[in-house]
Amino acid sequence: MTTRAAVLTEIGAPRPYARSRPLTVAELELDPPGEGELLVRVEAAGVCHSDLSVVDGSRVRPVPMALGHEAAGVVVDVGPAVRDVRPGDHVVLVFVPACGSCPHCNAGTPALCAPAATANGAGTLLRGAHRLRRNGTAVHHHLGVSAFSEYAVVDRASAVVIPDDVPFPVAALFGCALLTGVGAVQHTVSVRPGESVAVFGLGGVGLAAVMGAAVAGAYPLIAVDPVAAKRDLALELGATHALHPDDVPEGLPAEAVGGVRYAVEAVGHPGALAAAYTATGRGGTTVTVGLPHPDAELRLPALSLVTEAKTLVGSYLGSAAPQRDVPRLVALWRAGRLPVERLHSASLPLERINEAMDDLADAGVVRQIILPVQR
Repeated sequence: MTTRAAVLTEIGAPRPYARSRPLTVAELELDPPGEGELLVRVEAAGVCHSDLSVVDGSRVRPVPMALGHEAAGVVVDVGPAVRDVRPGDHVVLVFVPACGSCPHCNAGTPALCAPAATANGAGTLLRGAHRLRRNGTAVHHHLGVSAFSEYAVVDRASAVVIPDDVPFPVAALFGCALLTGVGAVQHTVSVRPGESVAVFGLGGVGLAAVMGAAVAGAYPLIAVDPVAAKRDLALELGATHALHPDDVPEGLPAEAVGGVRYAVEAVGHPGALAAAYTATGRGGTTVTVGLPHPDAELRLPALSLVTEAKTLVGSYLGSAAPQRDVPRLVALWRAGRLPVERLHSASLPLERINEAMDDLADAGVVRQIILPVQR
């Protein structure tokens, strides 16, 4: 069959992307699902900084590549050996298709699955296959998903079945923003009621971390971002205080004088990470989820790691186990405790993907949703 997809053929194109158009909506050949794979009609796909990072070269991936990694859709067909998913099931697509048998998966840390990391870096599905082609030449998969497309073939491990009454623009955000942000505060570190938290960077992941910290009972819960509208939204989502980065650490509330117990950095810039570390108090932990450029370096006062007993820890996919955690997050959304729909900035057709990248790079939006199938 064929599918229309947004394909990146050149990395590092100049901005504005609406003019240079690094992403081209093209008709691709899509092979049927192989063993252990699914064919999914993509109903909604979130535009995330991890997509922008491939476009601008911060994350080096092979091209041509069909982008998009945070999505939800409907299963159309299943390949051989798939017995627990049926056509018609609604699914959230996630970007780490854990193999289930490597040392990391066996240790309960599927976000660190080694075969998945290898496949994602090579631009293949988990078992090494390419299912997308253009004029007979393979087109690489983005993080095993390639969601900026009408249809996608994914590994079964890239899909989590969800109830069919969850709106697709909401469901899509569970695949990356919510797993990563909520997971950073609830899995990478276990925030407890009354512990202080500061979140640096209020994009989709950062605001999800705010929501997760609010559910955990953090206090004070401090949201940090240069954009006033994002700070206001964070206050509506559960933050108790909101600060411009220039006002940290001097502007921390009295309950956090001396630093917070946990600081979450969701920017992907060493300056923001250094600021988060500085705002972390004695015995506290700085959690980084942002993706900096591979050449970026971080300088910290090394002595503080010992004399202040600080911890700096990375968090990938929020240290989550998607098959376990997506249903939990959906349940919290149903209960009204995770207002995920508040992260939805705009809905756009596939043809406006380059404009969406510009808006994301300008930091004026939280989560734009691409609707690949127009009805």
